[in-house]
Amino acid sequence: MSKYLVTGAAGFIGFHTAQKLLAQGHEVVGLDCVNDYYDVTLKEARIEQLAGESNYRLERIALEDADAVMALHKSEKFDCVINLAAQAGVRYSIENPNAYVVSNLIGFVNILEACRHTDVGHLVYASSSSVYGTNTKIPFATEDSVDHPISLYAATKKSNELMAHTYSHLYQLPTTGLRFFTVYGPWGRPDMAMFLFTKAILERRTIDVFNHGKMRRDFTYIDDIVEGIIRTANSIPAARPELKDEEICPSVSRAPYRVYNIGNNEPVELMRMIEVIEDSLGMKAEKNMMEIQPGDVPQTYADIDALMNDVGFKPSTPIEDGVKKFVDWYREFYGA
Repeated sequence: MSKYLVTGAAGFIGFHTAQKLLAQGHEVVGLDCVNDYYDVTLKEARIEQLAGESNYRLERIALEDADAVMALHKSEKFDCVINLAAQAGVRYSIENPNAYVVSNLIGFVNILEACRHTDVGHLVYASSSSVYGTNTKIPFATEDSVDHPISLYAATKKSNELMAHTYSHLYQLPTTGLRFFTVYGPWGRPDMAMFLFTKAILERRTIDVFNHGKMRRDFTYIDDIVEGIIRTANSIPAARPELKDEEICPSVSRAPYRVYNIGNNEPVELMRMIEVIEDSLGMKAEKNMMEIQPGDVPQTYADIDALMNDVGFKPSTPIEDGVKKFVDWYREFYGA
């Protein structure tokens, strides 16, 4: 049994990750400030799902509270920290940039400092496919340059990777960054397209379809994401001083540092995703076709060779199966 800290434990991915770790017999401390970026009642419902677990407790702490974060680490002595707390959302980062600086930059350095000073064995943290920005080479590979993000959210996630590398290099803190590709499934976020579309169709409202439905996303089911998180948590990167300059890239270093993509490796056009929701609901959507929004990228597609080679895992849930599970959960949870 290991002791894990899972930040963002009241969030979509954090909740599922904590649940899986507990099922495997580990001790888990969750951390979440339970902010109101989206419906707090959904977060509280996730919290309630884990409330009866004997090896679990939730600490309501904000990442930007450096003293509280450090005190928690010192009192608990975590074997592994899985940092999934962040201010999420591409479009919201255009409206409210300061929230991203506070949570994603200040909050993340507080996690790094706490891990450094308490000798945490491995820090796994959420990055994002958004870091690929204006890249046009498909599929997106972790060896590629990611120097041109097109939203502040993406810039903060790239910054997290750079900050983690610094601590891996200076203090030999093993860190692994995970670039998630459009995660969906039961208990999902209400600000994501799949949730918004399902809700609107059931309420017989028109849905806004950006880029005229031509966007392609590497939709990745939550169970696959969690499996990838836990496998990489168990695969601690080692320092590799023997690496030659030409072998070093944004995802590999001489330091104990790695970055992986976790995506389904099978992009789906937005219109196809809508069709699958319609089939699962047995209802048709009224569509309002719109231009692409600032900060959005036309396509995401994960090269997951490194993930497969290093941890032996490839996400594989078809969109048809994953959407049906999401829709079934939505209808049961909301009585729709």
